Amino acid sequence: MHVLITGAAGFLGRRLAEHLLTRGRLTGPDGRERTIERLTLLDVVEPAVGTDDRVRHLVGDVADGALIESAVDRDTTSIFHLAAIVSGMAEADFDLGMRVNFDGTRTLLEVCRARGHRPRLVFTSSVAVFGGPLPATVLDTTALNPQSSYGTQKAMGELLINDYTRRGFVDGRALRLPTISVRPGRPNAALSSFASGIIREPLNGEAGICPVDPDARMWLLSPRAVIGCLVAGHELPPEAFGTDRAVSLPGISVTVGDMVAALERVAGPEVAARVRWERDARVAAMVATWPGELEARRARAMGFPGDDRIDDLIRQYMADELGVAPSGPAPHTAARNSSNC
Repeated sequence: MHVLITGAAGFLGRRLAEHLLTRGRLTGPDGRERTIERLTLLDVVEPAVGTDDRVRHLVGDVADGALIESAVDRDTTSIFHLAAIVSGMAEADFDLGMRVNFDGTRTLLEVCRARGHRPRLVFTSSVAVFGGPLPATVLDTTALNPQSSYGTQKAMGELLINDYTRRGFVDGRALRLPTISVRPGRPNAALSSFASGIIREPLNGEAGICPVDPDARMWLLSPRAVIGCLVAGHELPPEAFGTDRAVSLPGISVTVGDMVAALERVAGPEVAARVRWERDARVAAMVATWPGELEARRARAMGFPGDDRIDDLIRQYMADELGVAPSGPAPHTAARNSSNC
């Protein structure tokens, strides 16, 4: 079995690669488990993944047809398409966002169509496909109405996944990711970057800048859970998705104020005091168009994993990235619509 990960140098791409190398097996197109013999990691820079004879690195633009043709052969039975320009960059540079987020997706699908072997393809979409006036809880049936170029590009990708699957070119699955928190590293150009920064930076002894109001509501998923969701999305049989190949993943609904309160519970008031409230009208206006809570009933019924509490997301980061295991159970938070599968 040959597996391809695009966007493999990113945070999720690296974690997914390491997970798959450890797991060693995935379900093939015939529904039977197969051994992962080759793993191709593609990105604009070489991913920092440990040495393994199964791994091949490809460096270049995902919209480069020749590069994608070299990445996908008839043995490529599984593809995780994570490559994307993040929300802030896609909004600032329309051409770049369209080339990577839309043209790159179509290029990959076209190469799969030309190969004629119908691989399983997991596409990472986003809850940014929703927007505008939204109900308090976004339903699985809520119409897509993105209010950003990034959300629009992801929505177009979902439609491509549906149609290429309908035509029998791929077995596609589009997973709408919540905001992932807490991400390690440094802030990036994603408009949602602060959702990690207001936890990560204070825990690292630095100021965490929050550009939105405390009552801004977010839909969050932990790094551990999102890797579980990517694998689950691949392993589900085609009939589990039916004709609608896009599914909104489970998450926890929590205000930014709740997040800071949880940081104080888990790490103490001195750490939480490092959060600085500096409202950025542009970011706040965009975040206000995102859904703060999703029904995700379909995803839960399909068995996608989720998280219980915002406290748990903070504790995960401390354990996984800082090597700290906070003692004692954290009290329950005000998070709504949590999911644990």
